[in-house]
Amino acid sequence: MVKISERLRALRKEKKMRQADVAKLLGIGVRTYQYYESDEHRPDYEMLIVLADFFGVSTDYLLGRSEER
Repeated sequence: MVKISERLRALRKEKKMRQADVAKLLGIGVRTYQYYESDEHRPDYEMLIVLADFFGVSTDYLLGRSEER
């Protein structure tokens, strides 16, 4: 099963953005976003929805439960 951290990193790179850019647009700290991408912390369900909306994918895709974005 694919980890959310891997999905987040790949989606961010597709958008050609830095971690700091994503964090700023989401209104969170850079370190918080870095934790998500490094799998040190997982986003709560509210942030999961924000991330899915930001990247234009489903929460199931982020969680690795689906290959369909």
